[in-house]
Amino acid sequence: MGIELAVIWFGIIIFATLMYITMDGFDLGIGILMPLVRDKDDRDLMVNTVAPVWDGNETWLVLGGAGLFGAFPLAYAVIVDALTIPLSIMLIALIFRGVAFEFRFKALPNHRAFWDKAFIIGSIVATFCQGVTVGAVIQGFPVVGRSFAGGAFDWLTPFTLFCGLGLVVTYALLGATWLIKKTEGDLQRRMYQATTPLLAAFAIAIVVVSLWTPLAYPQIAERWFSLPNLYFLAPVPLLSLFCLWRITTAVKRGGQTSPFVMALLLTFLGFSGLGISLWPNIIPPEISIWEAAAPPQSLGFMLVGALFIIPFILVYTYWSYSVFSGKVKAGEAYH
Repeated sequence: MGIELAVIWFGIIIFATLMYITMDGFDLGIGILMPLVRDKDDRDLMVNTVAPVWDGNETWLVLGGAGLFGAFPLAYAVIVDALTIPLSIMLIALIFRGVAFEFRFKALPNHRAFWDKAFIIGSIVATFCQGVTVGAVIQGFPVVGRSFAGGAFDWLTPFTLFCGLGLVVTYALLGATWLIKKTEGDLQRRMYQATTPLLAAFAIAIVVVSLWTPLAYPQIAERWFSLPNLYFLAPVPLLSLFCLWRITTAVKRGGQTSPFVMALLLTFLGFSGLGISLWPNIIPPEISIWEAAAPPQSLGFMLVGALFIIPFILVYTYWSYSVFSGKVKAGEAYH
């Protein structure tokens, strides 16, 4: 029963993380793209597309972090100890960004530029730190007994920095396709123009990471390229190529919803590839989810609460996106 509960909780944490990446990704992407837009009204329009939902999107980050703390305390302790610096910077950036999100609407005209810059910097820094965290997890952590045995800057490597840049590009792509879906006119045309180079940069980042990881980490190479795994896992890169092609064609013919849907699917496939590479280790390269799991009694007690609260979060999320579906037009505000 303990094994089953550990797998269930691992699935819940993965689900919460994926929901956060896909939903808060385009939210952060808007801040990353804001330097491309100088017009005040267009910037307001960009922010208004996510104003009703942005704070709810971050619920999934809280759920994933709390789930990791309760269900896999060893993993939580090691990851937080190993990544104290990037995680702290990320949280500070998210707080700064959230404050800027609210204050920019209420600021005096001569203060608006400051809060716009705070929103942009907070979005970019938070995203970059999340990418660094993902790269550090792929690298793995040295553990002796039940404690992190590495240094405070082990996370700072060329690979993690590249992952940080890759996630900035990914969120920018999600933000651009979201704005294509939610806006009209000149702003939408700018996002169409931005999507093509962002898609090219995303494709390059995926190719580099896909080559870098198996070359640097033999266990990942064995997972992907040994037989019969190669046959079973081939759909992941093939579907990614299909999504890249679909976004390209949709942008050329002026599609409004399909670029965003395909960008979400691309993000999901990238995240799936990460999970495939690491499974079943929650602390790479050696500690599995079962070794890091809390006692079965704790997992079962927490599961009752999770099964109660997650449906409410899903219903609220669906309701909020349904109420505020459709195009957002200039002059409409939610503050």
